[in-house]
Amino acid sequence: MKRIGILGDIGSGKSFVAKCFGYPVFNADLEVSKIYKKDKKILKKLNKKIPAYFNSFPINKPDIIDAILADKGNLKKIIKVVHIEVRKKLNIFLKKNRTKKIVILDIPLLLENRINKKKDILVFVDSKKLEITKRLKKRKNFNIKIHKNFKKIQLSLDLKKRKSKFIIKNNFKKNSVRLEVRKILKNVL
Repeated sequence: MKRIGILGDIGSGKSFVAKCFGYPVFNADLEVSKIYKKDKKILKKLNKKIPAYFNSFPINKPDIIDAILADKGNLKKIIKVVHIEVRKKLNIFLKKNRTKKIVILDIPLLLENRINKKKDILVFVDSKKLEITKRLKKRKNFNIKIHKNFKKIQLSLDLKKRKSKFIIKNNFKKNSVRLEVRKILKNVL
């Protein structure tokens, strides 16, 4: 099984690109969302670390945002708790799809959390800042301060780009992205 890791800026279209490959996708953001909605153990663990913000289930985004904005250290505490569970979900996904030719890893902190393997094929989604900003502002619950906090814990985009074997220029036009993805698949299959 070949693993393709999708890298790029927040709002660059990584999830869309991941789906375009047509192979099973592990979407870490989606898994985190499910964890907040369905896993009471996570609420208990977060309540132990940051009791002022995590008291009701399911965990809702405004509570997470409030906790992160109240103290920069809270983001690291949340990540520490949640990422253990995300790794478990990733392992289940990989076992379930072990017979597939390719799996796609849509994990925002793939490199930062050392989830990638040496043989992983890294694809960087390159988008214009102006387009990204426009798209982010349309998102429900978008908060510029939260965005900046997340950027601080991420590796630089230049480093991610250098580590990538392929770069997809995402102009947010479906056909051009699909064409780029086909080229990559021809190269790796």
